[in-house]
Amino acid sequence: MSSAIYAIVAIIVGFILLTWSADRFVGGAAATARNWGISPMLIGLTVVSIGTSAPEILVSLMSAIQGHTDIAVGNAIGSNIANMGLVLGVTALIAPLPVKSALAKREIPWLLFVTLIAGACLANNYLGLMESLVLLSGLFITLYLMVTWQKAHPEEPLAEVEDIEALPSGKAYLELFGGLILLLISARILVWGAIEIATLLGVSELIVGLTVVAIGTSLPELAASVASALRGHHDIALGNVVGSNIFNLLAVLSMPGLVAPGPLNESVFSRDYSVMLAFTVLLTAMAMFGKKPGTLGRFAGIILLAGYVCYGTWLYVQTA
Repeated sequence: MSSAIYAIVAIIVGFILLTWSADRFVGGAAATARNWGISPMLIGLTVVSIGTSAPEILVSLMSAIQGHTDIAVGNAIGSNIANMGLVLGVTALIAPLPVKSALAKREIPWLLFVTLIAGACLANNYLGLMESLVLLSGLFITLYLMVTWQKAHPEEPLAEVEDIEALPSGKAYLELFGGLILLLISARILVWGAIEIATLLGVSELIVGLTVVAIGTSLPELAASVASALRGHHDIALGNVVGSNIFNLLAVLSMPGLVAPGPLNESVFSRDYSVMLAFTVLLTAMAMFGKKPGTLGRFAGIILLAGYVCYGTWLYVQTA
């Protein structure tokens, strides 16, 4: 029993430290870039966008380095499923989510395209160096497109980015490197706890990655989206989720293949990727061709949340 308590405490502490250190890391990185003379728009579309996926990236990297590829892959795919089913589902129930034209025309179709590319990389149940390089190439293409789109349509921001705090160079470097070190430590603590839970419960590491780890790394998005909806700023939730999902597929999913190439659990493609693709297609249809185009209403929220509950039930039945 003591081992279970240690594992649960490790997971909780890991998530708390991961969230806090990611915030410090992103703030320090953004302030450093600003001190170097990089424009706020470029910082927002690159440093901040990638930085918000830092918890997922570090957890996947640590998992892969320690030889636990299933946790790494499960974290990437499970986070995307949780973002669409849980985060958007709950947020849409609180308040209808407007779909900005920039999202409908560019980011949502791009998410669907990136999801299909990821599927092609996973179809042979193997994630190797070549597949990871393809995904990483997609990351650089995405950043280029985001900057190009934003410059062409400055009146239509792709994502809401808070004002970048001005920090002295010394403090900015401290937050940047201190945040990164804490990210590494907290990711290692979290991965240890997840492995212990999988061992104690007798379930696969893939299932733990898809559920415990994925939901945990999606909690900041859920908290931010719900808080924004309650404050009336619900228009940013969809953009944040779409952006996060793109970076999860390109930056997070590529980590295991870079450091520990190898075969995948067959369920990754046949079950989990298929569910993620179905959610992405559903989200695209709701955002672009729904009964009331331009809005994800409460009915859409119910469908998304119900879909996530069904997926969770499916996982439970298969492991019972």
